[in-house]
Amino acid sequence: MSENGSTPPPPPEGRNPKIPGKSDGSWPRWSAWIVVGLIITLFVASMNLNQDTSEEKTYTEFLEQVRKDEVKSLEFDNRDYDIVYTLRDGDEEVRTVGLRDFSEADRALFIEHKVDLKPVTNTPGLLASLLPIFLPFMIVIGFFWWMAKRQQSQMGGIMSIGRSKAKTYSSERPGTTFSDVAGYANVKKEITEVIDFLKDPSKFAEVGARIPKGVLLVGPPGTGKTLIARAVAGEAGVPFLSVTGSDFMEMFVGVGASRVRDLFNEARKMGRAIIFIDEIDSIGRKRGAGMGGGHDEREQTLNQMLAEMDGFEATVGIVMIAATNRPDILDPALLRPGRFDRQVVVPLPELNDRKEILNVHIKHKRMSDDVDVDVIARGTPGMSGADLANLVNEAALFAVRGGAKEVSAAHFDQARDRVLMGVKRDSMVLSPQEREAVAYHEAGHALCAAVLPNADPLHKVTIIPSGMALGVTMQLPEIERHIYRRDYIEDRLIVMLGGRMAEELVFQMGSTGASDDLMKATETATKMVKEWGMSTKVGPMAWGGSGQVFLGDSLMEGREYSDETARVIDEEIQAILLKMEDRCRSVLTENRSALDLVARNLLEHETVDGKEVDRLIELSRSGPVVGSTEPVPAS
Repeated sequence: MSENGSTPPPPPEGRNPKIPGKSDGSWPRWSAWIVVGLIITLFVASMNLNQDTSEEKTYTEFLEQVRKDEVKSLEFDNRDYDIVYTLRDGDEEVRTVGLRDFSEADRALFIEHKVDLKPVTNTPGLLASLLPIFLPFMIVIGFFWWMAKRQQSQMGGIMSIGRSKAKTYSSERPGTTFSDVAGYANVKKEITEVIDFLKDPSKFAEVGARIPKGVLLVGPPGTGKTLIARAVAGEAGVPFLSVTGSDFMEMFVGVGASRVRDLFNEARKMGRAIIFIDEIDSIGRKRGAGMGGGHDEREQTLNQMLAEMDGFEATVGIVMIAATNRPDILDPALLRPGRFDRQVVVPLPELNDRKEILNVHIKHKRMSDDVDVDVIARGTPGMSGADLANLVNEAALFAVRGGAKEVSAAHFDQARDRVLMGVKRDSMVLSPQEREAVAYHEAGHALCAAVLPNADPLHKVTIIPSGMALGVTMQLPEIERHIYRRDYIEDRLIVMLGGRMAEELVFQMGSTGASDDLMKATETATKMVKEWGMSTKVGPMAWGGSGQVFLGDSLMEGREYSDETARVIDEEIQAILLKMEDRCRSVLTENRSALDLVARNLLEHETVDGKEVDRLIELSRSGPVVGSTEPVPAS
């Protein structure tokens, strides 16, 4: 499932976007600092308003200039005793600092040289006089005002903690539609009636039909459940309220229930709307499960949601859509008719769906002519829409690393190997003995996969360390399988045991390299006996895996069968594995020469594809192979 490069939606209707640096009030936070800066600037400017920038002389130099008959006139400030005098040869003013009062000799000197003496008294301006008095008070008042605004903002945040955190998407903006959702024709068809109801609810009211109040989208992660919900809102042309289950939970008691009430009140004001809750299992788990009591905050939130859904009328025009990948842990009251009474399964995409999804993702990428979407879709069974998007992106990254201008089929092969097998660990160096053991181990897997009639076809085998494995044997199914026959499961077990058995045949001893194969084989055999009824001694009885402990459903419960039945189950699991081991030994013994050929080619080329393995098997059957009975020496 894919979305074709949709642009981020604008802010919800009726809500102003949050401007960085701005508080909840009408004044920005930085305005207070501007006011303080202006006050300080005015104060400094007023203090320096009466300062003179003229030349300054000492009092002795001033008297000497008077004696030389160079001074024309002077002004004497009675407050700070500053003397500003003018010279006869120009209008330049000179400044000096005199005594508190002129002596008789100085006055006589001024009279003798005809210097005009003008006493003045300079007084500061009104602003300069008031600022020293009121500035401390203004600073104190401003501090208390800032503290009050801060407390008011904090109280406002506390009082609004019960408000819903849902994001509103309006129908006026370009939204997601079903054209942006690739594949899933059945899912679109099933959910179309919800769109028809939201477009014209009166049509349903006239007949008396009741549309489902809640639609639950169930599917594995990455299948596009959220995208489908957005597409429903885009097709219906109604407001879309989106919220996640974790948004209801806070450390304060009762916040979750309050947010549920606010969410539904907001939806009712809009008339027709869609409420979408992603990951509803975070608040919709079974009540009373686990060690907590009935007063758990999560349970109170769920109770409020159940009550709000019961309060709906049949045609009010509000539909709830929720998404989860864990429907088994949801509370039964949430799934009963009248609430989430419709479940729409969004499975992993089939072959045709994968083709459409790949076409959407490669639309805006430069593709080479050798890229075949059909081949890529057949080689990616079990991948979700998110996995396919990642595959296309990895192929583009490989093209960029290789300096190519287009994404080719080889880049998709590299990307698929990286997604399925992991990153190649080129820095790991194996000893010759380890490399030989890995080659025979992977050759055993590959040979069984190529020879057995019910096994998935072999795609490639490699002894290059990738991810956590020292070598990888990759199989690709030809068709989509929905049920598995017993002969297919048994051949699959033989392929799993092929690596360990090849090591025992060649080296007469096993190794730790088969640990993961044994775990998978034991798990499969256990399901055959306990869940799939494929044991004659146990019979048509099934015991599924125990419930999740964190739910508390089976915390105090034991197993459902007796000790005698447990012994029979263990014996049957062991019998199946031993039988498959004997069959695997027979297959490898009959094709021992082919095993040596495949191992030799792996040691030489490190990677061999499935067609080459088939050719080597045919070559070994056409005649004896030299050295087929001895281990191939590591190169």
